[in-house]
Amino acid sequence: MRGAPVPWSVPSPAVDDYLKTIYHHTEWQDDRITPSQLAAELGLAPSSVTEMVQKLAAQGLVTHRPYGPIALSDEGARRAAAIIRRHRLIETWLVREFGYAWDEVHDEAEVLEHAVSDRLLEGIDERLGRPRFDPHGDAIPDADGHVHREPFVLLGAAPAGHTGRVLRVSDRDPELLRAVETAGVSVGAVVTVTDAASLRVGEADVALPAAAAGAVWLSA
Repeated sequence: MRGAPVPWSVPSPAVDDYLKTIYHHTEWQDDRITPSQLAAELGLAPSSVTEMVQKLAAQGLVTHRPYGPIALSDEGARRAAAIIRRHRLIETWLVREFGYAWDEVHDEAEVLEHAVSDRLLEGIDERLGRPRFDPHGDAIPDADGHVHREPFVLLGAAPAGHTGRVLRVSDRDPELLRAVETAGVSVGAVVTVTDAASLRVGEADVALPAAAAGAVWLSA
């Protein structure tokens, strides 16, 4: 006798990692992710990624044609938003309640996001006052998967003289996060661009690592 079909919402860390990566790719720009980009992001062989993408498409979680870009389906987007909500709420919880620095929380959240129950997650969200953004400025999806994000510009694309608030700093590189913090730049700070990796914060001019040009987002 065959078992009952497995619903799409059954937790699977491997599936969640794929969906999160696809979601992240178009969060701050519009180009869809390609299979080769997805393989590079996940550190996996292209053949393994191709096989998994075919499985995700069969489950109705992504849309994809051979050699073309990959997009989340409505169901895939809901599932991706749910796991990202868990991850970002946990990061915020660790910073606010346990004194973690913003460069320390990503790996902890990667583990805890699969272990925290829905009841505990709801308690964390309530205790934190329903935050809309995590410590890095990334939007926390609400329980329905919706996010609010204002118009933005990447630091490297902002013209000299542009003034805006720091909306987000990518959490991909902990060393860069530490350098940005040491420079006195934080999410919410009002800054003026002097060049692709330099800012004026208040009366001070600060130089950031070159990588900041592609890792810091400002209000448009």
